[in-house]
Amino acid sequence: MILQISVAYGHGAQAIVQWYYAVSNCWRFWGYTGWGRMSDNYRNGIDEGKPSSTSGILPSVLYLSGLHLHRHCCMKTYDHIILGTGQATGTLLGRLIPTGDSIAVIEGGKVGGSCVNYGCTPTKTMVASAKALHQARRGDFFGFETGDIKLNYARVRERMNEIRNGGSDGLTHWMESTENVELIRGWGEFAGPKTLRVNDQEITGKKIYINTGTHPFVPPIDGIKDVPHLDSGGLLDLEELPGHLLILGGGYIGVEFSQVFRRFGSKVTLIQGGEQLMPREDADIANTIQDFLEEEGVEVMLTSKATRAQYIDGQVHLTVMHDGETKVVTGTHLLVATGRRPNSKQLNLKAAGIEINGRGFIEVNDYCETVVEGVYALGDVNGHGAFTHTSVNDAEITLDHMFGGSRKISNRIPIYGLFTDPPLGRVGLTEKAALEKGYKIMKATRPMSKIARAKEMGETKGIAKLIVDADTDLILGASILGPGGDEIINMFAAIMHSGIPCRSYREVVLVHPTVSELMPWILDGLQLVE
Repeated sequence: MILQISVAYGHGAQAIVQWYYAVSNCWRFWGYTGWGRMSDNYRNGIDEGKPSSTSGILPSVLYLSGLHLHRHCCMKTYDHIILGTGQATGTLLGRLIPTGDSIAVIEGGKVGGSCVNYGCTPTKTMVASAKALHQARRGDFFGFETGDIKLNYARVRERMNEIRNGGSDGLTHWMESTENVELIRGWGEFAGPKTLRVNDQEITGKKIYINTGTHPFVPPIDGIKDVPHLDSGGLLDLEELPGHLLILGGGYIGVEFSQVFRRFGSKVTLIQGGEQLMPREDADIANTIQDFLEEEGVEVMLTSKATRAQYIDGQVHLTVMHDGETKVVTGTHLLVATGRRPNSKQLNLKAAGIEINGRGFIEVNDYCETVVEGVYALGDVNGHGAFTHTSVNDAEITLDHMFGGSRKISNRIPIYGLFTDPPLGRVGLTEKAALEKGYKIMKATRPMSKIARAKEMGETKGIAKLIVDADTDLILGASILGPGGDEIINMFAAIMHSGIPCRSYREVVLVHPTVSELMPWILDGLQLVE
């Protein structure tokens, strides 16, 4: 408790007010509403350094004594404070709760973060609905008649909301029903190295974990602020199916949504500034994805830069520089999927001495710790991965470090999935990245059209690709674009983590017929890249 009191005269009055103010505000902080609580008007009068209109002896004493008071009263201290409820938070709580330590979790939005509410969970339910619809329309291929297939978009959204709300509600209930966890609703910011301000109260933590995630980035296109546009969350909340969806950005979010809404029946135009979709992927992978999107009716515009946005008669008009020519693209809805930025600026990090890089990501060491000892930044906000599994891994690394372990961010092998149909699983380096790093490599590819199980399922679009260090025989990276690619890639990640030369796995007996039995075939196809 800190009380800073300046008294012109009347030390007896000072003692009375000091006692009354401290006691009443302590009770107020803990939610007590009985006697001893100062009125908000009286408190406001104190904070402004003037008498309030509230009658009574204490305001009079305060006024007569010339008392001016500044306080941080009854500041509560926790063993751990977690700022945000993204996926790293659940991992932290799972380890910290059994210790009996006091934990505060601060959340101003929906519990669960972007993954549960606007990312993984709701989008993958949409992907599943779109795939089921697509498969039903292929009935003739499989030998059955389905009649007229109709989309019930309201039911699609109802199912999505049931699943995502269940995730958010479950996490909320867990925290609220756990004795040593306090869920504080509000937006927190730093007031000092180990002090946070939330809802006009200040709390301190022995250890603090920043898990605030990212937000969608809207590029500075002329007129874009005056045009109704959606981010991924807004698109999921849209109750009506877009007639013509314009998607600005050919990254993972844009590509996934393009296929989903095309299958739902929307006309879709996907606008990408670069020469290929998903620029982090090798061209052969990106081009294969573009091929099956276009086959399903998605219009893909590459090397296209939006320069102006207008909203005319209920339609979005995008002026685009495409192949050196100006073109106007028109649609009913606009999804802006041009990347994300860290939620760091609103945290008042300077007050804590926490550093950020040029893009706003919080600087951390190999254990997710900031320059302030005992303050960690986990998940998307630290710039070391923008996926749920990397956020969870950040929490595991942080906890391991706190309890004397040696796990590091730098030892993590990057892995992720793109949930198109068929999906892409990717781990480690691409061919392009491996060559840029100076590796002498071997590579092998195998089309899904040569995989027995893929042919049996009628899902032959896609390709498997393996990159191997020619000097060590260790896998540098793999891309599996095809049925089950998002699952199969985990096998390659495990092999890479083991540090065992890949040809050792040539002798492993795998189940037939499966897509994953491509392993020995692709190993046999490795050739040196000159």
